[in-house]
Amino acid sequence: MNNAFVLGGTGFVGTRVCEWLANAGWQVTVASRRGARAGHLLHLPRLSVVELDVHDEAALAQGVAGQHAVVNLVAVLHGTQAAFEQVHVLLPQKLARACVAAGVSQLVHVSAIGADAQQPDSAPSMYLRSKGRGEAALMRAAESGQRGVFELAVLRPSVIFGAGDKFLNVFAQLQKVLPIMPLAGADARFQPVWVEDVASAVLRSLERADGARGSGAPLILEACGPDVFTLRQLVQLSARLSGVRGGRGRPVLALPRWLGRLQAALMELAPGEPLMSLDNLDSLQIDNVASGKLPGLSYLGIEGASLVPIASSYLGANRSR
Repeated sequence: MNNAFVLGGTGFVGTRVCEWLANAGWQVTVASRRGARAGHLLHLPRLSVVELDVHDEAALAQGVAGQHAVVNLVAVLHGTQAAFEQVHVLLPQKLARACVAAGVSQLVHVSAIGADAQQPDSAPSMYLRSKGRGEAALMRAAESGQRGVFELAVLRPSVIFGAGDKFLNVFAQLQKVLPIMPLAGADARFQPVWVEDVASAVLRSLERADGARGSGAPLILEACGPDVFTLRQLVQLSARLSGVRGGRGRPVLALPRWLGRLQAALMELAPGEPLMSLDNLDSLQIDNVASGKLPGLSYLGIEGASLVPIASSYLGANRSR
């Protein structure tokens, strides 16, 4: 029986990844700083939870020991340069060293559309630059020729949607309370991907490798759905599917860049995680869509699901709430 060590397994995407792996017969170990966060996963067969700080390199090395595969889903959307560096760059570096030392056969790393391991510093935001540097660190390790090197797959998803997401659900909820929707980056384009397709891609990335370490170049895959929307269209769609104002939603007020940056700066001052940060706005300078230069979900035999039929099922359920 194959086993997998999952970092970030308690979150929105991680929960689905654990479900897919467990249901496919994998022995899954989820790393969590606080084990109580993984309580919703304990019903899954062959799944266990270990409490450890993944940023502690010694604890991380102990956690991956004896594992066939490792899946890294740890990421942050907001924060300082130091926070992005710790999560997106230093953690992959530590993980690469731990995997080589432990003889891990496979590593799947979930990154983001817009990341560029070849020219990471060309990206417009701290988020994307750090994502690119993290990818580069893993690729250097996977291509180093060292004994015990792992097979690497890097998945670059566009924005991820699904029941319980903090994307379409947030747009729908905001329109229930706001008279208008002031929107920065209204014309930015996205190619949303269903969370179940991302989780399936993680599993199939593990299944495609033959387990022979160093037998092939790293797989870099753009995980995107079949449809492209502007941010304005996604906001309007969330209102239509959730029935806000009879499906009409609120008027969308596209903000000029300077006013959008002011809005984002004010949001950063509010307590809790901001809805939009200045760095998020910087990321919107490039479209969040597949380049077409890399394989997509079809490479793994996955036909990406369209957004509307799936989103209507969970946004429509909110009509009565």
